[in-house]
Amino acid sequence: MEYILTTNNLSKRYGSVVAADKVNLHIRKGEIYGLIGRNGAGKTTVLRMLSRLAIPTSGSYSINGKSGRELSSELSKVGALIETPGLYPNRSALENLKLKCMALGINDKNYMRKLLELVGLGKTGKKKVREFSFGMKQRLGLALALAGNPDILILDEPINGLDPQGIAEIREILLRLSGEKNITILISSHILDELSKIAHSYGIIHEGHLIDEMTARQLEERCSEAIILRTDDNKKAEEILQSGGITDILQMGEDCLRIGDLSLDTSKIVEKLVYGGVGVKEITSRGVSLEEYYLGLTGGRKNDGFN
Repeated sequence: MEYILTTNNLSKRYGSVVAADKVNLHIRKGEIYGLIGRNGAGKTTVLRMLSRLAIPTSGSYSINGKSGRELSSELSKVGALIETPGLYPNRSALENLKLKCMALGINDKNYMRKLLELVGLGKTGKKKVREFSFGMKQRLGLALALAGNPDILILDEPINGLDPQGIAEIREILLRLSGEKNITILISSHILDELSKIAHSYGIIHEGHLIDEMTARQLEERCSEAIILRTDDNKKAEEILQSGGITDILQMGEDCLRIGDLSLDTSKIVEKLVYGGVGVKEITSRGVSLEEYYLGLTGGRKNDGFN
């Protein structure tokens, strides 16, 4: 399997605080990889390390299979937009982009104009950045990240704070970059329903730990209709069910199990568990959203850091 970007136990510590702990990402060439997590989960820390804005405390990462000293030849292939883009407010979009391109040794104004057109800023003319909307500034930040034709684009919450139209515009740009230009995109977000519209693969990070990785198809299977079971002792419940031949079980949070086999008799499941001394709080058949899956997996609450 062709991975363009991988991390090996990538970790970052700030004093006694562990912001990222032994994170192992596997990102395929040309895909959009969604890094999911609450605010403070460690998403930005990981992206900052991959963007060379923070030095890992331990661990490493590789691009196109190259790491260590060989990695320096690959770093120019990474473009990044981390947090708020650094812009010159009294200059136009073209002037801002020109400064970035000059630093990269690019002097082709036609190339710069095409980049601005790509992100929807081709008609801003001499308008100063200080007069731009928040969404326009985000698109300009994206153009700056794309300068130099990177193979990998790292984006930290690029749709955070945008209105619905701005979100849709950024979504279309990212899909075009991935589909038409084969650019690999690593994007962090806590707007999970929006991320589910574009991502090909996902990594779920919680309290600095990467707790799961999956493709969009695997996630779809996990979120499809199934038996959702809540008990007062999930570990014991899983042992009882497995001893009875039920093996398609997925742990989702501290008190929730997902059973994939819809043909099972739920009354028989309850009977087995009660007989085994496990209290059943809820049993139902339904599908779950990406947000529900994440919150179930981490034992979170819907109002805890997610839109």
